[in-house]
Amino acid sequence: MNVATRQADAPRKRSQMRRLSLVVTVFIAILAAFFLRPQPGPPIRIGVLHSLTGTMASSEAPLVDAVRLAVEEINAAGGLLGRQVELQVVDGRSDWTTFANEAERLISEEKVSALFACWTSACRKAVKPVVEKHQHLMFYPVQYEGLEQSAHIVYTGSAPNQQIIPGTRWAFDHLGKRAYLIGSDYIFPRTAHRYIRDLAAVSGGTILAEHLLPLGAPTRSAQIEEIRRLQPDVIFNTLNGDSNLHFFRALRDAGLEKTPVLSFSIAEDGLTAMGPDAFHPSHYAAWSYFQSLPSASNRRFVTAFKARFGADRVTSDPIEAAYVGVLLWARAVREAGTEIPEHVNRSIVRQSVAGPSGVAAIDGATRHLWKTFRIGRALANGQFAEVVSSEETVRPTPFPGYRGFADWQGISVALEAKSDADHRGQP
Repeated sequence: MNVATRQADAPRKRSQMRRLSLVVTVFIAILAAFFLRPQPGPPIRIGVLHSLTGTMASSEAPLVDAVRLAVEEINAAGGLLGRQVELQVVDGRSDWTTFANEAERLISEEKVSALFACWTSACRKAVKPVVEKHQHLMFYPVQYEGLEQSAHIVYTGSAPNQQIIPGTRWAFDHLGKRAYLIGSDYIFPRTAHRYIRDLAAVSGGTILAEHLLPLGAPTRSAQIEEIRRLQPDVIFNTLNGDSNLHFFRALRDAGLEKTPVLSFSIAEDGLTAMGPDAFHPSHYAAWSYFQSLPSASNRRFVTAFKARFGADRVTSDPIEAAYVGVLLWARAVREAGTEIPEHVNRSIVRQSVAGPSGVAAIDGATRHLWKTFRIGRALANGQFAEVVSSEETVRPTPFPGYRGFADWQGISVALEAKSDADHRGQP
């Protein structure tokens, strides 16, 4: 090959080399992108600890579904921090000792990043020291008696000034002053009854009688006959779990279903379980959420819940609070950039989300949510028709302001001691 030919081929060879170099570069880039791209990390595990058996199962099992729906929505949108969220569901068996033991196992052995747990205050009080010992994080989704704050718990249900206290005032103003108290025998009903007695004293009300029943126990015929004899203007009902079913059916069977009742722990799923014959338009409940709320955000929530778990299923205040708790936790995880409880716990107090009942915002001072107070009238179709609501969301006050903090602490200790002594059969 002469010089002229070699010179003519040189540009072609250089072009070929450039193309080959480009192909090699692209191939290497593709390999690097494939092998060096961030791989999904292990799932972020959360513990879901509710009663799936025992007297509280009918109330608590739907809360597991609420958490599951929120997690599935989060995972469908890409998860958290590029990872999926995984549920560890455990049965608390309607027993506070089981709750405490399972909380310890979920934190120590399963290494969950947060707990979504409990209905009764007895179970919450059993789990609270476990969570605090590990400096972990728990979300509690049910209205309760207050007189508590923890740096490791977020209370997404109503505080007493958002439910029990305004509900009692409404009942004394609209139903009558002569009241009968019936509840389950643990700390929430005992404390709620203390609030009701305090409000009766300042509003001219009269407490005709008070009875506390073991969880799951049926209403006794003597109590029904007492209601017939005393003819109260209103029954304040703090029964929980299956005891509500027994109570309302006993009223119906005795022909006393027209007696006005204001309940603090019965929601839509309870109405559905009892059936339409047990109810009358004079039966009410105090909550912050009802399935019947007409907002677009609530309609989307109800539609999604029914699509996932069945057209016959209903939502409720505790279900909404459990669902919102997961959304708040997820926002805190994103802000913290980690699922580690210590870091999430610092960011959680700044969070708010648009929930089915409106904006759910955590009050940083108390770790409770701002809530709307509502009264609903029970309907035969298993729903509540809202009859009154607060004009604005109510700031949570777990220690009601009509007594000092020290007074409430003393009352709380005394109520817990009395409850513990009664359960041990002591005077």
